[in-house]
Amino acid sequence: ALTCFSLLLCCVVWRRRTVKIGDKSCSLQPLLGRPFGSLFRVGPDGLLPCQDDGKPRDAGAAQDETRDNRSLVDNNTAQTLSSEDIEAMKREGASGDAIVEALIANSSTFGNKTVFSQEKYKLKKQKKYAPKVLLRRPSTRSICETYFKKYPARIGFMRVDTLSLLLSMANVGAYSDVLAVDMVGGLVVGAVAERLGGTGYVCSTYLGSAPSSIDIIRMYNLNSEMTSRIFQAPLSDLCSLKTSGDAPGSIQGDEPGVVPDESFQSSLEKPSDTEVSDGNAQSTTAQPIDIEAPEPATDEHLNQGDISMPDCKGSNGNSIAPKAPRAGKAPSPERMKYWGEHGFSSLIVAAPGHEVESVVADLLPLLSYSAPFAIYHQYLQPLATCMHSLQVSKMAIGLQITEPWLREYQVLPSRSHPHMQMNAFGGYILSGIRVHKPDPLGARVQEKSSGATESMLVSL
Repeated sequence: ALTCFSLLLCCVVWRRRTVKIGDKSCSLQPLLGRPFGSLFRVGPDGLLPCQDDGKPRDAGAAQDETRDNRSLVDNNTAQTLSSEDIEAMKREGASGDAIVEALIANSSTFGNKTVFSQEKYKLKKQKKYAPKVLLRRPSTRSICETYFKKYPARIGFMRVDTLSLLLSMANVGAYSDVLAVDMVGGLVVGAVAERLGGTGYVCSTYLGSAPSSIDIIRMYNLNSEMTSRIFQAPLSDLCSLKTSGDAPGSIQGDEPGVVPDESFQSSLEKPSDTEVSDGNAQSTTAQPIDIEAPEPATDEHLNQGDISMPDCKGSNGNSIAPKAPRAGKAPSPERMKYWGEHGFSSLIVAAPGHEVESVVADLLPLLSYSAPFAIYHQYLQPLATCMHSLQVSKMAIGLQITEPWLREYQVLPSRSHPHMQMNAFGGYILSGIRVHKPDPLGARVQEKSSGATESMLVSL
């Protein structure tokens, strides 16, 4: 009976768009188009209108619907609390929350704002007067995002999605031997070491005699096991292993007539732009200027020497943790010999300020066959030129240039939308797989033998 009476009442007042319940008038405009069962609920005071979730609508919510920001004028006169008063509260030791409450109480327009505007006002004042700090363990994502927001030129304008795609395309995983050319402050080397987790090795190579700066690795807070597997070696020393021995990844005795590639020898004879200014750039005995001597004979000795350091005592008698090993030491001769015989399992190049084509021509022979590589650059043209050179020389297959794309969304109730300020540029990545370059001399010999066989068959 009550439902029928409510239906009749709504039909009578439908054209008026208002209904009077007791001494209160309620508008039916927000309720149009909704099911009848969710329009009203029986409450202790009689028939009450409901919200979207079916709960009774209180007087405060009905009053909030009438508030808007159209009449607000931002003329810096709504706040009666001056900056001197805020400084006086700080000197007296007032907390940040107390200052925020005082600002809200002294604002003449706060009560006329909508609920969303009031929350935004509170968050804005809390960030200024009552900031909260959340301590987290550093990671590749947080470090890359911080540098990209504060000092993007230091990391070559590399976004976090570009860095993750770079590691994935290079197939960086456990027990990998990664060769990296890091000209972005050590961001790539630190990301590789973090992904390896102390199981593989990463060698950061550089052009000339002065090593590249990898200071960002200190911010990763890596343990001693992971730090001890980060090495630095000049490109000239790695190339000397290639020229003195067989090709990496090849079996000795299978191809006795194979000679080193002529393109690789010419690239070694022709110094790059960064090596012209240094007279000792092509010296195969060049060492980094910050390498400590002597080096341990094996990697196991290196790890044992770093971990077995006795605990130091401070001035107050408390024990101090031993100093972590420094990243970027020269690799041991045994490790260099292993890399010369087997080659590296992957290659990552992030050198925006160098010529990519000449650098890659020197680095690809250091990889084992079927090893993936990924090259990052801020612009497209250097990678396109490098891709054409690799296609002509037939040193790699599966070549492709990828442009990373990222859009960040703000997900809030009734306010989900893309961020208003986004970076639409993330650089480019050239990826591929290194293959064995066919020997022109062997191809000619095989062609001659096939021609002689055909002539013999014709004569028969």
